[in-house]
Amino acid sequence: MIAMLSFEFGILDWIQVNLRTPILDLWMAAITALGNNGMVWVVLAGVLLLFSKQRKTGTAILAGLVLEVLCCNLLLKPLVARVRPCDINTAVQLLVARPSDFSFPSGHTGSSFAAVSVLYAAKNPLWVPAFLLAALIAFSRLYLYVHYPTDILAGIILGALTGWIGEKLVQILWEKRYAD
Repeated sequence: MIAMLSFEFGILDWIQVNLRTPILDLWMAAITALGNNGMVWVVLAGVLLLFSKQRKTGTAILAGLVLEVLCCNLLLKPLVARVRPCDINTAVQLLVARPSDFSFPSGHTGSSFAAVSVLYAAKNPLWVPAFLLAALIAFSRLYLYVHYPTDILAGIILGALTGWIGEKLVQILWEKRYAD
């Protein structure tokens, strides 16, 4: 456990020493803000809901986001109760407000990959730019020293899973709705 934590801090500290620049400080704070409360993905779902051909995908994104929030914020974060890296290494200057919840898993990453997973499953070409944004949001959480690498990995897995489940649930409901 200690070796793993040491490895994770090694990655975070490497990012701080080798990648931190004033321009990236601004960009990473802005990119992470896009993921606050999954808002960029909620807005995307809302836009998709406006178009009849995209309504099912928008609904599936919302379903995936709801599942992700339930699993991440209401179940896993309190259950695991992992302290954030910025609370252990307080010498790092934070560029964003100190998060008040636990670290594991990353909700920003989870919601991002839930949306990407739905878009990919729906064969929507938006999955490519969404994936790029999701990867940037995930990386920003490491850059900003508010998550461990395993928090990010767990967020990717959880998001992909909840997005896939959300898409499957909506698919079943859609088929039932139009079968009647």
